[in-house]
Amino acid sequence: MTTPDVVPAPAPDPTSAAPAVTAGAAPPPPPDGVWSVIRDALRGAHYDFTDGPIPRAIFLLAVPMVLEMALESVFAVTDIFFVGRLGPDAVATVGLTESMLAIIYAVDMGFAIGAAATVARRIGERDPEGAADAAMQSLWLGLAAAVLIGSIGAIWGPALLQLMGASPGVLAHAAYTRVMLGGSGTIVMLFLLNAIFRGAGDAAIAMRVLWLANTINILLGPCLIFGLGPFPRLGVAGAAVATTIGRGTGAIYAASRLLRPGGRVHLQRRHVRVDPAGIGRLLRLSGASGLQSLIGTASWVGLVRIISQFGSQALAGYTIGIRIVVFALLPSWGLGNAAATMVGQALGAKKPERASKAVWLAAGYDCAFLTLVGLGFVLLARPIVGLFTADPTVLEIGGTALRTMAVGFPFFGVGMVLTQSFNGAGDTRTPTLINLFVFWLWEIPLAGVLALRTSLGPTGVFLAVTIAFTTLAVVSAILFQRGRWRTSVV
Repeated sequence: MTTPDVVPAPAPDPTSAAPAVTAGAAPPPPPDGVWSVIRDALRGAHYDFTDGPIPRAIFLLAVPMVLEMALESVFAVTDIFFVGRLGPDAVATVGLTESMLAIIYAVDMGFAIGAAATVARRIGERDPEGAADAAMQSLWLGLAAAVLIGSIGAIWGPALLQLMGASPGVLAHAAYTRVMLGGSGTIVMLFLLNAIFRGAGDAAIAMRVLWLANTINILLGPCLIFGLGPFPRLGVAGAAVATTIGRGTGAIYAASRLLRPGGRVHLQRRHVRVDPAGIGRLLRLSGASGLQSLIGTASWVGLVRIISQFGSQALAGYTIGIRIVVFALLPSWGLGNAAATMVGQALGAKKPERASKAVWLAAGYDCAFLTLVGLGFVLLARPIVGLFTADPTVLEIGGTALRTMAVGFPFFGVGMVLTQSFNGAGDTRTPTLINLFVFWLWEIPLAGVLALRTSLGPTGVFLAVTIAFTTLAVVSAILFQRGRWRTSVV
């Protein structure tokens, strides 16, 4: 894997200024016609993302990425919809397990960020051989992590659930935790494989992989939870089994696509070797990005610990609310991933100004989208949560959670695109420091004070999340405008 020259930071470009992200002011659509772009995006048409109209490039990347994340968010809500029929303890089990999985997601996202940034930079440099080498070394790294993480989860899953403060009723569903954590190796590989495709610009393949995985899970989940037809009734553990089968199938399909000729990244026999130097470079990049993701996602563990002090009903309401929030926010990650790919490939082609313009445009799209979604959630929070529970206390807490956090959606959209763009450039240090400040030094202490030291109770946690979303946008915008990411080396 070659190391590109450092790109000097050019003079600031007034077209990259932040006013493009004003809430409610949607940026212009791509010039070639929306339906034409959507058709090309879904077909996975090859396109040079380092040249040509920026809006078209963003939409070609973002459409499959948004649809990919849309089904992932549907899966999250569908899962809790069925588990919710088993009672608050079952929902609380899912919530506590998901908070532990957040740690695994952080590690996976670290690997994925490193792989995507490296592959994108090699593609921008017109170095497909280097991209294939980087992809293979990232897969070796992922396989090692999958074995280690899965073994730990299978052995100590229930003990970790107890450590999280689970009640006896929650511990009765510990089989769910054991299966989810034990099968987490499938998550590692799915994250990595799709990151390789995104970094290369093959977003349509990543979309199909996740659609396959989640369709299997959505269809199989209720069968195994309730014992429909010939399937055994496994209760909440059935949701974990279905999820692991779906993700495993998706990972196998994704690996097969890397072996097929014609893609931007094509693995061949000569690439199947362990390159310690290449793995070392990926570890350095992934280590920083993994710490960044760990800081961000593990903050949810701290919030869960605060919420759990108010009982299973409060925890169930929070779990339902946060799953619905994920439903709204996951599709917007598609725009963040698109911006990261654009930045990586543009810097590889030595076009930092193109990268900057693409980021602010993507941030504007995301802000406009989440403004509309957030408004809908504020107005319809209680009826939406009512689809998942009939418990009046859970309904009240879940509705308050959804309504409060939705206010911060537009700010989250801007901040998320900007932090993803740092990662796409290979500058993982800046978003790591942002996450450390926003989520650990600011959000969690604020949530503890508002929830435990005032009369707000659980509402204090939800309010702290909204304030953190706003802080994320402001801090990220200031640091992005300084432009140090332009000189990052991958």
